[in-house]
Amino acid sequence: MNLSLEGKTALVCGGSQGIGYAIAQELALMGAECILLARNEASLQQAVTGLDNTLQQVHRYHVIDFNDAAATQATIASIVADRPVHILVNNSGGPAAGPIVDATEDQFLQAFQQHLLTNHRLSTAVIGRMKEEGYGRIINIISTSVKVPLRNLGVSNTIRGAVASWAKTMANELGAFGITVNNVLPGATRTGRLEAIVNNTAQKKGRAKEEIEEEMMAEIPARRFGEPAEIAAVAAFLATPAAAYVNGTSIPVDGGRTGSI
Repeated sequence: MNLSLEGKTALVCGGSQGIGYAIAQELALMGAECILLARNEASLQQAVTGLDNTLQQVHRYHVIDFNDAAATQATIASIVADRPVHILVNNSGGPAAGPIVDATEDQFLQAFQQHLLTNHRLSTAVIGRMKEEGYGRIINIISTSVKVPLRNLGVSNTIRGAVASWAKTMANELGAFGITVNNVLPGATRTGRLEAIVNNTAQKKGRAKEEIEEEMMAEIPARRFGEPAEIAAVAAFLATPAAAYVNGTSIPVDGGRTGSI
């Protein structure tokens, strides 16, 4: 099985922490040179130094705010002008929780911009060089809500579903060029976002954090939360030559929680 990414360049969004950083770590271990994108420069600097460079890879980073469309376009254009990007990991924190009936139009528009439009902006910028190379992997980190909508995540459920449909359409159009487009759907994973959700829920309900965690884990057949490295392992496989015939899929990595086949 060919799992080597030597000679490949990976662009990882949200690469300074959490699932994004875990994915960058895996890709680097498999030989890829990683370019990390995030807003916090100090975190990016620390993240880059933690990536494996056994094969003499030179890892880089760019500070970026995806809410700034013009800056995002300029940054990705400069990256692609310098080198082809073989692997793009679209990864961004989800919209705030809340019932869909309480969501404002601005919340939908902001989420649409941050997720679908940013993904499209980055993907269309790298596709040309991917076609030239005859190799491309676009991997979107979304949510299990594209299979079964999650409670109290009205805006997120809506936007994540749109991203999944966009990705499937993109996969159909790009498959003939050696480019695959796939979605990884993390379940409850031990990240800063999950910790914030647990703490917020505990505070609102006036209950202990441990009780909230136990209730959440009781809904997961594995009876535990996932680790970022476990999400990263699936994403990294999708980036490899071995996964060339996996295209247009949405793969839950959730300990079995998603209630659909």
